[in-house]
Amino acid sequence: MSKVYPYFGFKTVCEEQPISFPPQHQDCQPGLESLMDPRPISEDPEYRGSGKLAGKIAIITGGDSGIGKAAAIAFTKEGANVVIPYLYETSDAEETKERIEQLGRQCLPIKIDLRFKANCFAVMEQTIARFGRLDILVNNHAVQYVQHSILDISEQQLYHTYHTNVFPFFFMIQAALPHLSRGDSIINTASITAYQGAKELIDYSSTKGAIVSLTRSLALSLVDQGIRVNCVAPGPVWTPLIPSSYSAEEVSVFGTDTPMKRAAQPYELAPAYVYLASNDSSFVTGEAIHVNGGDMITS
Repeated sequence: MSKVYPYFGFKTVCEEQPISFPPQHQDCQPGLESLMDPRPISEDPEYRGSGKLAGKIAIITGGDSGIGKAAAIAFTKEGANVVIPYLYETSDAEETKERIEQLGRQCLPIKIDLRFKANCFAVMEQTIARFGRLDILVNNHAVQYVQHSILDISEQQLYHTYHTNVFPFFFMIQAALPHLSRGDSIINTASITAYQGAKELIDYSSTKGAIVSLTRSLALSLVDQGIRVNCVAPGPVWTPLIPSSYSAEEVSVFGTDTPMKRAAQPYELAPAYVYLASNDSSFVTGEAIHVNGGDMITS
C-alpha cells in the first residue's frame, strides 16, 4: 500500500493523498489506467460546474485517461460535450465515456493513431458530423522513454517521440482551425521539463519545448482572429504514462522530489484547462500555466 499524508490544502476528494506509489511497471506506452495501483483520481466529486462551457464542443486528445480524462470530466461538468481520440486504450475510453454520460453530456471516443495527418482530419470530420461544430481543441497526448544518455536515443525512438508528441499537435490544429472562430480556444499540454529539462528524458523534454514555442507563435498568429492559444505545463502527475515509462523502482519515488513532496492527481490539473477554455481567460493568450507542486519557473 502506498504511503499517505494529510492532503495539502482544503478538503476535497479525500483527506489523504499518496506521497509514494507501489513499485509497478507496464510494458506498453502510453499505458492503461485500469492496471495502475492505486488508480489515479480523475474527478473531484465536490467540483460544481457553473455553465462556463455550456453548449461547447471540445476535442481532447488522450482524453481516455490521465490529465485528458480529468479535463474531459471537468469540461462535462461545465456543460461541454467531448470527443476523445485515443490510441488503443479502449477499456479506459469506455469508462470515461460512461462517466461523461452519467453526468448528462455526450462523449465520442475515437480509436485512432494521430501520428498521421489524415487521421487528425478524420477526427475533425467525425466531430463535425456528430456535433456540427468545434469550440475547444486540447492537444494532450504524449509518449516518453527514459534513456541515460543522448547516445542511447536511437533514430527510431527520436522519430517516434517527435512523430507522436509534436506532429499531431500541428495536424490537429490544421484540421480544427477552419472550424474555430472568435472566442474559441486551443490548449496544448506542455511540461515542466520544457523549462527545467530532464536529464533522462532529453528527446521528450525537447518536444515539450517545441510545444511551448508552438503555443507562443500560434497565439501571435491567431490573435487577430480572436482565437486564444495557451498551454498547461504540469509537473509530475500520476497518469498511465508514469508506470509505462519508468522502472518499478523509479515509480515508487515518483514526485517525491517536488516541494510538496508528492505527485499531482489528474483532477488537480483539470481546473487549469477549464480556465483556459472558458471566457474567464479572455485576456490570456500565448501563456503557460504551471501546475507543478511548487517548483519555481523563471523562464
